Formats: sequence, structure tokens, C-alpha cells
Amino acid sequence: MTPLLLLSGLVLWAGLTLLLSELRWFSRRSLAARVGPYVPGGMGLRGRVGVLSVESFREAVGPVARALGSQFSRLFGVSEDLDRRLTRIHSDLDVTEFRVRQIGWSLAGLGIGALLTAAVRPPVQVALLLMFGGLLLAFLALEQQISGASDRWKRAVYLELPVVAEQVGMLLGAGYSLVGALSRVAERGSGAISQDLHRVLTRIRQGVSEEEALREWAELTDVAAVDRLVSVLALNREASDLGRLIAEEARAIRRDVQRELIERMEKRGQQVWIPVTVATLLPGVVFIVIPFFSALSDFL
Repeated sequence: MTPLLLLSGLVLWAGLTLLLSELRWFSRRSLAARVGPYVPGGMGLRGRVGVLSVESFREAVGPVARALGSQFSRLFGVSEDLDRRLTRIHSDLDVTEFRVRQIGWSLAGLGIGALLTAAVRPPVQVALLLMFGGLLLAFLALEQQISGASDRWKRAVYLELPVVAEQVGMLLGAGYSLVGALSRVAERGSGAISQDLHRVLTRIRQGVSEEEALREWAELTDVAAVDRLVSVLALNREASDLGRLIAEEARAIRRDVQRELIERMEKRGQQVWIPVTVATLLPGVVFIVIPFFSALSDFL
């Protein structure tokens, strides 16, 4: 168990070093790093990165963590790009930061498994299961967290879409331009689509055309109803009755949502009968088995 103890000690030492390097009383920033943001033209200056700090660790292991995380994700069946999922949910993390955090938690799980192995001293198979099971559990937990957030965001967009489409249609019918209608809905809303529309408007201000910005949104959200609505909005310069077309599309989306809700209610209604069936079947089987064995004993 000596190699395990050494490995656990190294992991613990590295973790404590990275943790203490973030504490101000333990690792004080240099004067140049503290004054740099207040010097004209110094907003982009960065202080000297320490040899043992979170920044140096991120710069050293970032590319490796990104490559390993991508390979492991594909190995476990996650095909969608991480950058796409993080952008969809408006996360503050980029791919490198998330992968470094994911690898860090995985190493922490490996260290905890090594400590448990050193303390309990189980058989070799159980020891390997504890060590590598903790590593995989930490990795997959963070991966599932991002995937779950992405799915919840897509679901929120799908449920908000009928109301937002109706609002855009009414504003267009009232004389608003397409950009004006999207801007008003984004400012007055507070849901998932409102945040997505802020990004669309930012892209339009950067010089991207309205149709292209909306296409980017539809591609990023990966919701079929959004794709259909964007196809209707793309007719802004061609159709004169765009408000009516949007209203019809909103009604179609609402019917799809209602149909899905009815299907879910029917499935849950069927699931209610499963415990009832089991509860009535078991006593019936008992009452049938007892007379059967009683009658069978007369022939033996």
C-alpha cells in the first residue's frame, strides 16, 4: 500500500497548493498586478502567473484536459460538442475551464478512492473499482450536469415559444419592424428565449443580417419548432401579412405542445395502474395457489 499512500500524498499536496494559492493572505498579488488595471491602457495587463497557482495549472493542463475530456465524452456516448452546450445555456465557463474542472474533480475522486483503499485494504479488484469508479463517477457527474442543463434549456425554449411567437406577431401587426419586435420581447421578457434574443440582437448589432442571426439561434437551440418559426420570420422582407403567418405558426406550436402534454398525461395515467395491478395480483395468486396445493395433496 506504500505506492497508494505516496500517490494520495501527492494528490493532497497538489490540491492544497492550488487551494492556498487562491487565498489572498497566503499568496499576495504583486504590486504591478494590483495597479495594472488602473493604469491607462493597462486593463488588459495580466500579473505574473506564479509557478504554483491555479492560472499556471490551467495553462499547463488545459489542452490535455480538453483533449482527454472530449475523447472520454465520445467514449460514453456524448456526441454533441461541449462548446455548443455551454453556449446554449449561456454559461460563463469556456470549454477549457470546464474540462480542467472536470479533470480536477476526477483526480479528486481518484484520490478519495485511493485513501479508502489504503484505509480499508480490500482485495485488488475492489481497490481498482473504488479508485477508477470514483474517477469515472466525478467525470460523468459533471458531464451529466451540463447535458441536463442543456436539455432543460431546450425544453424551456420549446414551452415559451408559442407565447413569444404570438407577441412577435402582434408587434409586427402593430407596425413594429422585426428587429424592434424582437428587441421589445427581449427587454420585457425574463425567460430562456429572452436571453437568446439578446444574443440575436447583439449579433445583428455586430453587422450580421437578421436572417443569419436568427438561423444561428435556430441551429444553436436545436429545437424543430424554433427552426420552423425562424423560417417564417425569414420572410420578413417578402411577405406583407407576416403577422398572420406567425400567428398560424404559434397556433401550430401550441397544438404540438398540447399534444405532447396529453401524451405525457396518458403515460402517467397508465403508470398509475402498475402498482394497483401488482397489489391485486399478488393476493389473487396466493388465494389460487393454496387451493391448488391442497387439491394436489389429495393425489399424492
